Amino acid sequence: MAAGYLSGSLLGAIWVCRAWGLRDPRWAGSGNPGFSNVLRAFGWRPALVTLVIDAVKGVPVLWLTGALSLSVWAQGLVGLSVLVGHSCPVWHRGRGGKAVASAFGVLLMLATPVALICALCWFLLAWRVRTAAVASLASALLAPLLSYWLVPPMTGVICVFSLLVLARHGWNIRLWRERRREAHEPALADPFDEEDALRDRREGDDRN
Repeated sequence: MAAGYLSGSLLGAIWVCRAWGLRDPRWAGSGNPGFSNVLRAFGWRPALVTLVIDAVKGVPVLWLTGALSLSVWAQGLVGLSVLVGHSCPVWHRGRGGKAVASAFGVLLMLATPVALICALCWFLLAWRVRTAAVASLASALLAPLLSYWLVPPMTGVICVFSLLVLARHGWNIRLWRERRREAHEPALADPFDEEDALRDRREGDDRN
């Protein structure tokens, strides 16, 4: 697990931007040291290299867990340590990325069909809605469902991975909810917002 965490702590975005003489991604764009922010701030070439580094950095450790025939949960814990390392890197004072690319790399080793389908979902949604966060959230929600169907032994492990990715996108979720609220639309599956909207509607009818 320690090896997984330390390998995950190596943030591709920071090293790529340094090598290319670009600004630190933590101080550019959204401030997230990850693929999507590098893409928006600096273009597709450094972003592609960032994606590859973040996806493959946990592969050697995960390959070793498979070679040692460790249990599903043992492999899952090592994979989780890679994601935690990316999210809270010791080398960068705990300021890490959202672990989407790293989660793809981990899934590619532990549940290849799930990883490939989620990647396809991510690219289609990112292309359609032009928002990486929406694509990431949808893929994180899809992964446990796919694992239950395709690789049942990995379902519990992948649920934990998805929860971490969703937690790392907490700010994006809050921002989305605020924008929905500003547009006078109740957020999905939020009974409090729906109740407030219904009360406002009734008060408007009474005044009329």
